Amino acid sequence: MGERPDVPGEFVERIDRVLAAWPDVRQEPAWVGTRWKVRAATVAHVFGGEDGLFRVTFRGEPDEVAAFHHMGPPYFTVSWGSNVIGLLIDDHSDWDELAELLQDSYRIQS
Repeated sequence: MGERPDVPGEFVERIDRVLAAWPDVRQEPAWVGTRWKVRAATVAHVFGGEDGLFRVTFRGEPDEVAAFHHMGPPYFTVSWGSNVIGLLIDDHSDWDELAELLQDSYRIQS
């Protein structure tokens, strides 16, 4: 395992453009990477993994979490949150789809 790479500024900016449009969202440094919160609830978190890949996590409805879990890469779920969905991101990611998922996450967390 290697060190966690810094998330490219372009990725952070693209996510911020989506979430900054919503009321009360603030961007802040996370334990690794950057997160966006509305009040105390995390809407999204982007970070580099020890494998050198970049990930963004966000919230989804229970049926969405199950669907994304079964779809597999580039989607993933985590063991620490029942409504958390993750997506591996790179230069070829579908940023329009991610924007929709981030908007849904905002609605769930606000």
